[in-house]
Amino acid sequence: MSRGLFVTASGTEIGKTLIACALAYQARTRNQSVRVVKPVATGFDAGLTDSDTAHLLAAAGQPINDATVTACTPWRFDPAIAPDMAAARAGAAIDFDSVTAHCRAAIAEGADITIIEGVGGTLVPLGGTRTVRDLIAALRLPAVVVGGSYLGAISHTLTAVESLTTRNIAIAGIVISESGQSPVPLEETVAAIARLAPKTHLITVPRIDDAPAWERVPDLSRLLTEIVPAP
Repeated sequence: MSRGLFVTASGTEIGKTLIACALAYQARTRNQSVRVVKPVATGFDAGLTDSDTAHLLAAAGQPINDATVTACTPWRFDPAIAPDMAAARAGAAIDFDSVTAHCRAAIAEGADITIIEGVGGTLVPLGGTRTVRDLIAALRLPAVVVGGSYLGAISHTLTAVESLTTRNIAIAGIVISESGQSPVPLEETVAAIARLAPKTHLITVPRIDDAPAWERVPDLSRLLTEIVPAP
């Protein structure tokens, strides 16, 4: 039975793609088939080979071309702003039901694990009054919440977790990805989040600067083995 996991974050530029890539890569090392989806992307002006979508495809062992990029990320916009704003600037609109249908179709393809990466944080608008949180809820997938270690990360991460749990979205785990610059030691951030979210599986990922970084992420196997079957 196909299984799915939704990777979201406390905000943008936190490390969400790194963790989604690591999950895909580690699933492959377990001889599991992987389908990666990032349905909506903004700031997509780096070309096919240097984008979050390209990194996801590479981590999943898939070729990077027009067809695979479109299958992974059908809604792509150049401005690095909120998706609905970026779409409006392009004279387009994001249809929430179409985004949901695309994700469901990807899950239905039957890979052992389907990893879906959101855009920005949990409450990023996806058109109208719908948000990333609404997409996770509609797909009924457990979420991995990626947070950083920058000043303010504790509140942002716990707020993201609470925004999901209020909608009865299961939290598969919290991943703290060390931020590039922070006056707060990583260990102190992790200890605070562990104290305030004691029932949630917590994983620490130190800063990784070597490429491909996803190959050097610590073991995420618990997230891969405990996810629930996708409906």
